[in-house]
Amino acid sequence: MSLSLEMLDSPGSPEEKAHSERTLREGAQSIAATLQFLRYAFGSMGLQPGTADAHQFRKLTDEYIRFQKPSVEWDLGTAELGFGHARMIMNLVLLGLTATVRGGVIHIRVREEGGVKNVVVTCKGDRVVLKDDVARAVAGDEPENGWRPENIQPLFAKMTCDGLGGTLLAKTTPDGIVFMATGLRQQSA
Repeated sequence: MSLSLEMLDSPGSPEEKAHSERTLREGAQSIAATLQFLRYAFGSMGLQPGTADAHQFRKLTDEYIRFQKPSVEWDLGTAELGFGHARMIMNLVLLGLTATVRGGVIHIRVREEGGVKNVVVTCKGDRVVLKDDVARAVAGDEPENGWRPENIQPLFAKMTCDGLGGTLLAKTTPDGIVFMATGLRQQSA
């Protein structure tokens, strides 16, 4: 982005200036989408009681993913999600990003069965990988080289799942990498 700022201030062709403006605008949009997504996924919004606006958290997720390599597919087969459920879904999307760093598809499926929610995020693509640090953190085990900024988020996802009374699992299947949060209880209004 700093190069784009320099290009705006220097003499250049209208095409170069237009390219610099476009780069700056896209960078600002990416930063804004990231901040809004992370504020919901990690902030106090996910701790509120009551029903989440599915359109809002989907939009925040879609905007965030737009600037990442994979695409996202939604299959929300439930009428209502609490704020904690939305937070769990968003954290599973972040786990999905660890498996799809070279692109692919993150498929989100939510179902309600027996009064509990089950969220399954399947990561598909040619080069999806379940990183060892992520698998260990999802299981609640400290990674081999200790907790670091790049591996602490899976532990937060586990703690979020535990807080909803659920079980978090990560595994490799023939369909891809699967992250599952099952048995998520309803939140009180």
